[in-house]
Order: sequence, then C-alpha cells, then structure tokens
Amino acid sequence: MKNLLVHLDASPRAAVRLALAQSLARQHGAELQVLYGVLPSLQAGPWAVGDGISAAAAALADLDREQRERARALFDRAGSPCPTTWIEGGSTPYTSLLDRAPYADLMVLGQHDRDDLQTGALPPDLVPSLIVATGRPALVVPFAGQFQAAAGEVLLAWKPTREAARAVTAALPWLRLARTVHVAMRDEGPPSDFDHMAALRRWLASQGVAATVRSHGLGPGDVGAALLSLAADTGAELLVMGCYGHSRAREWILGGASHSILRAMTLPVLMVH
Repeated sequence: MKNLLVHLDASPRAAVRLALAQSLARQHGAELQVLYGVLPSLQAGPWAVGDGISAAAAALADLDREQRERARALFDRAGSPCPTTWIEGGSTPYTSLLDRAPYADLMVLGQHDRDDLQTGALPPDLVPSLIVATGRPALVVPFAGQFQAAAGEVLLAWKPTREAARAVTAALPWLRLARTVHVAMRDEGPPSDFDHMAALRRWLASQGVAATVRSHGLGPGDVGAALLSLAADTGAELLVMGCYGHSRAREWILGGASHSILRAMTLPVLMVH
C-alpha cells in the first residue's frame, strides 16, 4: 500500500478522514494525494434564468470560495507528515476521482451525511459509485467518531465470492497487524463437503496473518444489521467486506448489505467491488 487517495469536502469533519489517511500513509511509507472535490453550487442546484441571477451567481461563487478556503486551511493545519499532494477537483470532482483511482492502492472516502450543511454539494451516491466503477479498495470513514489506522480487532464478512476475495486481499495490511480476525459467515447455497472456514484459515496463515481467527455464524435477517451488531459485540475497529452492486440505466444498484452498511456504519469499512 504505497499510494493513497483521500477525498476532502468542505466539512470540518473531513479532518478526521485526512488524519486517518495520514496515519495510514506514515504506517506504510506511502504517498498521499488529497483531492478537494465539491460540486460548484451553481451547478448543483436548479436555477431559473431571470432577474437577479447575476447576483445569485456571485453569492454562490463566494460560498464556493469560502468552502474551498476552509478545506485548504484544514489541510494546511494538518501539516504533511508524509509525501502529500493537494489536488483541486475542479467543477467535475467525480471525474477527477475516477481519473486518479486506478493509480491508488486505497481510496479514503467519507460516509454521506445529509445533515451536515457544511459539506458542500456532493452526489449522494458518490461513495458507492466510486467503489463499483473503479474496483479499487475504499476505506469508508463514518461521519461520527474518532478512528485509528491500526485495528486490533477486525471483522471480516466472508463468503467465497470474487468481491469478498478481493476485499480480504486488500485488507492484508490490517490483518497482519491484528490481534483477532473475526470471520462472519452465513450458510448459503447447497450443502458441500468443502470446509471454507478451514481453507480461509490456511490462506490467512500463508499470507503472514498470525492473529487469532474466530468464526461467527450469521443468522437469518438483514445481513448489514447483523454485521454491525457483531462488530459492536466483538469490539471490531474495522469491517472488511465485498461491495455487491452494478450499474443499471446510470443508477448504481447496491446489494442490501452494502446499502445498509453505508447508511448505518459505526466503524470504518474497507470495501471492494
């Protein structure tokens, strides 16, 4: 993990995301790209042409400038404890993130908070869109709480799928430092003689994961809610899971667990599509 890309918006809460990204970059000797990306206010809202539009446009431009200056001041106060580059996302921040994501080992993104009026204009589906469109690992940081780069207790949502396999591979830098890896599984599909839990234990050991591995069954019901409940019960500091979704008619459709986790998450979540 040598190249990190973190998205900043105009909210003071972005400082938590930046600090976590900086800690990860220091821990792994990585370079950090900090992209400020907020839609221009005039572009984000519906506006009718008429008298007063010039004054409104000037006021919105002032708001955009204030938001950018606030984010830049936050960045400057944080300092640069690792090689860091500040990037202006311009009028198309989503495109700017898409352009850079293929060259990042990890994206650090923020959970959408519709009640934070200082964030600036962002598409509400920014996080799932980036995860599904790029296929790159994303560490999604909740909009409430304080978090550490290292995670002694890690919860892994596991099933033998492409998405989960990519997620556990992306999580190896955390898993190799963890005390305990809690593996949550739900019995799905036809009965099989193959022991997936034993195979996962062997694979983790072969990858240098020395943590204690504990298995947990997930009962019926909402998987996302069950995972968050298990995270609380185990004291997990990181949830690792595949993100299941696809694009249909330019709308990003997420699986139920992915959607509910992104809506109600209480700990950082490492997701990969």
